[in-house]
Amino acid sequence: MAELTCLSDGMRDALARWQDTLRAVDGRAENTITAYRSDVQGFLSFLAVHFGDSLGPAALGRVKVADMRAWMAQERAAGLSARSLARALSAVKTFAGWLAEREGYDVTAILATRSPKFRRKLPRPLAEDAARAMLDTVEIQSGEPWVAARDVAVVTLLYGCGLRISEAIGLRGADWPFGEALRIRGKGNKERIVPVLAAASDAVAEYVALCPHDLAPEEALFRGKKGGALNPRLIAKVMERSRLQLGLPASATPHAMRHSFATHLLNAGGDLRSIQELLGHASLSTTQAYTAVDTARLMEVYRSAHPKA
Repeated sequence: MAELTCLSDGMRDALARWQDTLRAVDGRAENTITAYRSDVQGFLSFLAVHFGDSLGPAALGRVKVADMRAWMAQERAAGLSARSLARALSAVKTFAGWLAEREGYDVTAILATRSPKFRRKLPRPLAEDAARAMLDTVEIQSGEPWVAARDVAVVTLLYGCGLRISEAIGLRGADWPFGEALRIRGKGNKERIVPVLAAASDAVAEYVALCPHDLAPEEALFRGKKGGALNPRLIAKVMERSRLQLGLPASATPHAMRHSFATHLLNAGGDLRSIQELLGHASLSTTQAYTAVDTARLMEVYRSAHPKA
């Protein structure tokens, strides 16, 4: 993280107030706020050296297009990827826009800077038969029946409900029994309602029946062997062992089960807007990546099967 010694008290105060706004008003996740702060501090530290003096809030109004180009060139030369630079620029624009709105500075040069182009990574879902095989194989990784049931329950929630691993691990005893739907608090503290399939409820019910620990309402639903909250790394490890046995690629991770949920739902005729709501994506453009996966797979089939391809 960039040092703050080159920033004036006013700039440090502005940074702190901006973070408070991201947290309280925008509902951004702490990991997002931490990443944004690091990106913005790096930019401000560059400006302090570039301008040759202690940096106050008004300095953002002095930034020209050439200054932005110099910062981006330095970051790329230091090895920052185009994707990471695009994220850093987004953070800088968010901060500059917030400050300009409150202080009246002209930050047009910052806001008008174009993001570097990069190829977005497509989600890497499992095929339907591979997803089912993963569930079956996860079940046989542990000799302790309650641990095996726990691992299957968690992975079933990832695939059957499209949950993030953090969302599944974050469920509390009070959330059980699920009923027909779950109220999930995801990224940015945003809530969404997720339908629960019978298979997911059944998997969790088996785990709850076998779990030797008291699943108090305020405590974690999924537990480690010693009774503490389950470490998500354990689910990643059990899936890693399973994928090696199945001969699946390294991309067969817990998050791939969520990708599989979305892709298989889309293939079955689900509409993008509904899938966006189920996944908790803030932007439809994020969900649209699954249409690219479907198109890419279709072209692979075309190239392999068409006589003139």
